Amino acid sequence: MDAAAGAEAEPLLPSRSWRTGRGLWRAGGGVRSAAEDGTAADNDLYINQAIVFIEDAIQYRSINHRMDSRSLWLYRWYYSRTCQWILSLTITVILALAFIEKPSSLTVTSDVRYRPPAWNPPCGLTESIELLCFIVFMVDVSVKSYLVGWEEFWKNKWLMAYILTLIVSLADWIVSLSFFCAENVRIRRILRPFFLLQNSSMMKKTLKSINSTLPEMASVVLLLAVHLSLFTMFAMLLFARTKDGQQDKEWVVYFRNLPDSLTSLLVLLTTANNPDVMIPAYSKNRAYSIFFILFTVLEMYFNNSYCFFSSNRQLVSDELAYSNNIQPVLRIPSGSNSSFLMPVVSFVFGGRGNSKSVQSSLFRRRLGIRAAFEVLSSLKDTPANAQQSYVSVGALLRVLQKVEMESRCKQAIMRSLKICSCDHLSAAQFQKLFEELDKDAIKQHPPSPEYQSHFMQKLQFAFGHPYFGYLGNVVALANIVSICVVLVMDADKQPSERDDFFLGAINCFFILYYLLEMMLKILAMGLNRYLSYPSNRFDGLLTVILLVLEIATFAVYGFPHPGWRPEFMGLLSLWDMVRLGNMLIVFRFLRIIPNMKFMALVVTTLLDLVKNLRAFAGILVVVFYAFAITGIMLFQGAVVPLGNTSAVNTTYDNSTLKCGTYEQLEYWPNNFDDFAAAVVTLWDVMVVNNWQVFLEAFSRYSSPWAKIYFVAWWLISSVIWVNLFVALLLENFIHKWDRRCHREPLSDIEYQRTVELMFRDVLEEPTEEELMAKLHQHPHLRL
Repeated sequence: MDAAAGAEAEPLLPSRSWRTGRGLWRAGGGVRSAAEDGTAADNDLYINQAIVFIEDAIQYRSINHRMDSRSLWLYRWYYSRTCQWILSLTITVILALAFIEKPSSLTVTSDVRYRPPAWNPPCGLTESIELLCFIVFMVDVSVKSYLVGWEEFWKNKWLMAYILTLIVSLADWIVSLSFFCAENVRIRRILRPFFLLQNSSMMKKTLKSINSTLPEMASVVLLLAVHLSLFTMFAMLLFARTKDGQQDKEWVVYFRNLPDSLTSLLVLLTTANNPDVMIPAYSKNRAYSIFFILFTVLEMYFNNSYCFFSSNRQLVSDELAYSNNIQPVLRIPSGSNSSFLMPVVSFVFGGRGNSKSVQSSLFRRRLGIRAAFEVLSSLKDTPANAQQSYVSVGALLRVLQKVEMESRCKQAIMRSLKICSCDHLSAAQFQKLFEELDKDAIKQHPPSPEYQSHFMQKLQFAFGHPYFGYLGNVVALANIVSICVVLVMDADKQPSERDDFFLGAINCFFILYYLLEMMLKILAMGLNRYLSYPSNRFDGLLTVILLVLEIATFAVYGFPHPGWRPEFMGLLSLWDMVRLGNMLIVFRFLRIIPNMKFMALVVTTLLDLVKNLRAFAGILVVVFYAFAITGIMLFQGAVVPLGNTSAVNTTYDNSTLKCGTYEQLEYWPNNFDDFAAAVVTLWDVMVVNNWQVFLEAFSRYSSPWAKIYFVAWWLISSVIWVNLFVALLLENFIHKWDRRCHREPLSDIEYQRTVELMFRDVLEEPTEEELMAKLHQHPHLRL
């Protein structure tokens, strides 16, 4: 096997110092011939290539990169933890600049009535930080471009977009300095989320899956638009202006013109203004309710019919899969509030989208392992007369010593090699060994201590029994009930009339019990086994914090006694310290979750999503960031407090505020005057509750075209992203439920599953021909 010709083929041999530092130099005694040195150098190169290929397979990375020795060193350095940590820190810093640069978010409140002037950094401070970040990004894109090679670079649209984004950002940075940071529009701020997006392969795959659904999604949106337009025209005809002004409330408030009519019915799709939009006409004539009921029913009918069609189409494909002995994919049940875009969910998580992405990841893993086999089979100690390729076990052990891999996988592979009595491995055996990467991560708890004393054995049995944990849950429930009783009794009392003796006494008793329970559990289970359970770590940490807080309370205010309500002393008053302790006790009651099987299943599902959904969280950050910066550009300073004569397009009287408006509801903190306030405002709109208030207010304060911004945000966040999250939540829950039903519960074993492994049963293994064909297309290797 030879490296590709050209510039990258010249430095095939790594320097001796590098190989020595990496432990890859094959030391030998005496003087060796040039042929021996060449053989050793070739073997070292093959070992290094195999290490990189296996690490690519572990991380689902592409293997289409330079394979000479210097490039391999640069490649491993780039993907080292330190380098990736620096890159992640740089992305975090440049995104966080939005909170401190002008307009700064460094104020206590965002309410336009009470907000003091914010501190804005001097010109050049944040720009200097930006420049350092740009330098890191330029190094990043340069290394990536070099490693993939010139031919692959022109095929990689993300790298070209990366360079274009840096060029535009640097140009805008220069413009800012030339204007002494006084410009109002900064294009580079809205481009910053791209740096986060391009650094995550999972985010790219998710966007690719969503992009593939655009034709289906467009057809559903078109159906929605037709439905909305027709009813808008009916509404404008039905609630037209009449001669009697007293009977025109529906026209005045909701259907005065085409934009208002469209907005009213669009909001009605989300039920945010139901039944408000119907009340003026319904109070005039009950027959008008038929129009609004018909609009809502038809919207639900069309959406659910489309989703039913999608589900039945999936059912048909599943039946065909069953008839061909193929495991069908899991179906996502529909029924969310914004279900008219559920085809996105059906695609991304119904088998065509996410499983396709995971299929591609599986192919990358198998390709990386096969590439490692091919380069290792080229070692000089491989039998030359073999009719098929083999890899020596010794060579694989050398690779495993240097490759960065989870210890459990490495140990499992080495155990398999010890069990295997052969000295050489075929391609199938080699691939079989690394299937350990696809298995569930299993965490086994340490054993309990073995006591020789019969008395200690009885204590261990008693305090290690599940019933002892149930007793602790009952005590925690009694503690919660006692706190509730005291809070109800003291709800209407003034602080000077409150007696904290009873609450302090019962807290002292329960905290002592929690401490005793923790010590007895450690005695029965042993410290290592006790700490191996997350519920015990949670329980023990809160118990220690409660004990420290209780000791501090006694040290400052003395022991509880009748009339125990001393004056304020120290950092916190007695009541504040007691309240803090009670809040921790209430929080500690969550310890009951592991003892309730169904609740524990739901919680573990949510925790797994938190660990595995970094791609979705990243996309949400990108969308929030881009819309927040856009909102600042469009609406900064638009909202002004009442009485300010600079307000435009405001026709209200300060003394008479219309019910349900932005001013009457005192939504003043929700604005786009700084980045933090913009993020909170977007969150409130995403929740959809009263989002018509924001539509009306910002269209009045700025321009009627502002509605387009909020409707676009609602479509992307509330409709698309929230439905995707709910879909994956259901998929993960169903998957865990199926596994729970088909596996005996083992108390000492915990299974940890990633998103990739969720779809493992529906994936197809790549064939030998597909793998070899792809390897022969490698731009930097010749097989």
